[in-house]
Amino acid sequence: MTPLFTPSPAAISRAQLGAFLDHLLAQTGVDLRPGATESPVRLHRWSVENDRTFWRSFLDFAGLATEGEAEPVIEGDAVDTARFFPNLRLNYAENLLSQAFPADAPAIVAVDETGEAVRLTRGELRRRVTALASALRARGLRPGERVVAVVRNTEAPVIAALAVAALGAVWSSVSPDLADDAILARFTPLAPVWLFAHGETRFQGVVRSHGDRLRALVSALPTLRGVTALDPAVPDDLGPPPVSAQAHLLAEGEAAVAAEDFVFERFPFDHPLFILFSSGTTGAPKCIVHGAGGTLLEHVKEHRLHSDFGPDDTVYFHTTCGWMMWNWLVSVLASGSTILLYDGAVSYPTNDALWALIARERVTVFGTSPTYLGFCRDAGVEPGRTFDLTALRALQSTGSILFDSQYDWVFEHVKALPIHSISGGTDIIGCFVLGHPLTPLYRGESMAESLGLDVQALDGELVCGRPFPSRPVAFFGDADGSRMHAAYYAQHPGYWTHGDFIERTPRGTARILGRSDGILNIRGIRIGPAEIYHVLQDVPEVAAALAVAQPAPAEPGGCRLVLFVVLGDGHALDRPLTFRIKKLLASRCSAVHVPAVIAQVDELPTTHSGKRSERAAQDALDGRPVRNLSALRNPACLDGLVNHPALAAP
Repeated sequence: MTPLFTPSPAAISRAQLGAFLDHLLAQTGVDLRPGATESPVRLHRWSVENDRTFWRSFLDFAGLATEGEAEPVIEGDAVDTARFFPNLRLNYAENLLSQAFPADAPAIVAVDETGEAVRLTRGELRRRVTALASALRARGLRPGERVVAVVRNTEAPVIAALAVAALGAVWSSVSPDLADDAILARFTPLAPVWLFAHGETRFQGVVRSHGDRLRALVSALPTLRGVTALDPAVPDDLGPPPVSAQAHLLAEGEAAVAAEDFVFERFPFDHPLFILFSSGTTGAPKCIVHGAGGTLLEHVKEHRLHSDFGPDDTVYFHTTCGWMMWNWLVSVLASGSTILLYDGAVSYPTNDALWALIARERVTVFGTSPTYLGFCRDAGVEPGRTFDLTALRALQSTGSILFDSQYDWVFEHVKALPIHSISGGTDIIGCFVLGHPLTPLYRGESMAESLGLDVQALDGELVCGRPFPSRPVAFFGDADGSRMHAAYYAQHPGYWTHGDFIERTPRGTARILGRSDGILNIRGIRIGPAEIYHVLQDVPEVAAALAVAQPAPAEPGGCRLVLFVVLGDGHALDRPLTFRIKKLLASRCSAVHVPAVIAQVDELPTTHSGKRSERAAQDALDGRPVRNLSALRNPACLDGLVNHPALAAP
């Protein structure tokens, strides 16, 4: 197979991965440098089989600010119970705000739809973070307490998240476009003590106020001790003092101590840092707790070794503050790179507005999704012809499957450059497959498996056979760990089971083929059917329902959401009922939860124990053999789903 792109000798010689391999040779005598090995497969295999040496060597190479002993590197060998660096202490925010980089170097550029830009140097960012952290500490915020946020993608949430992390408190954020019920389903279990919020959003030129929503949210979270307003649109009267909005916390001069005198307390390696949310196939969203050390170490490895981020880079990843790619992008600061944030619609005021921003800010690495690339193709956007993209050296894509034809589109309409098709997710706050600065790019393939992660395929499913540092610390509220064990470790004992199908190649590259569990990937956003079923409980006509993703290459993201419903006696799926179901899902979940197709059927695939089987339906729609066919008491109903006239010609 002929590669689409091969890195130049100059690019290979200056890559940080090469410098790490030199460091590894000097430290251990192991020579895995380019030219000393037949392929990157050996490097990955070595990093897995010698995981303790690999992680210890990388910790030393990365130069992170830590204290304590780096031994043992890993305590235990079981994938679900082993602990990384149990005697090491660090502070995530301290490492992102490292003074090893010049104070006058750019750190953040934040742009909105109006084109207005906020620019912060590393020194300014450090001063603002420590000022806010000092103010929050004075108001009683303590390590381990939960802080939540309903925020736009501006510089303010980055400052707030780093201030919270500096104190050892735990940050969790969502985007304002999430429905109220969905926000409460995520925040209520956390018993948060502080809320950061924007009071309005601007999208496609339209400004929307969220004042009434914030009042309702604060009222429903009785554990809150305070709210910090991130714009003037947040009402002052959100609750009785001290809960009322305190905009002055972000004001200059609020610091109790000067930035250079702020002391970053260092916490254990697994100290909670972020809580992210992943909806399962049943029940409420999982509250996934990620540790500071595992998050930092994995992100810095992915950024420096796989993405080659450094002080000369400006990195943009299109995301909201409710997706793990926002957390991933914030961590880029630890590599000395500038991060570009954008708040608004990618196609406003013109279809190529985002490309104009990429060109104007001289972005070197552009992170996007197959959905956006599909939009550009369909809209006739020609970024390579319209804009100066000479600064752009790599494109990264995640969120759904990047089809072979989209590699071709990038090369024809953007430029010839490495395309990093990365995949992992919220559950590991990182990647199992991603880019590689020393290897060729092949059409339709992720360039490499993540160093130090024992990626395998069992019956086509992506599993990890050894411990890795960015596994979740816990599910919040899961005292005995049973929910987390059931989610990741029960299906294949001794392995982490991720929920994706994967095809690995002898070259060390891989293809992600879609989800293997009930999680749905719609327009690049993962959603859980349980949220849909919860809303449908309030639709009395619906007796049973099943949500699946139907392959649809012409649709954004390559699939569309299909909802099969069984209705009660005497009811039919007419236009008013269809509209009511869609409206209810949009208002109580999000626009992504609204099905493209609602189809009435007589019965749904059901196991002998009486459980609906999304897996069986998904296999049938994907054209794969149904893996649990013998477990179904009504397998014949699958033909009715696959051949339903409403699903024709997506």
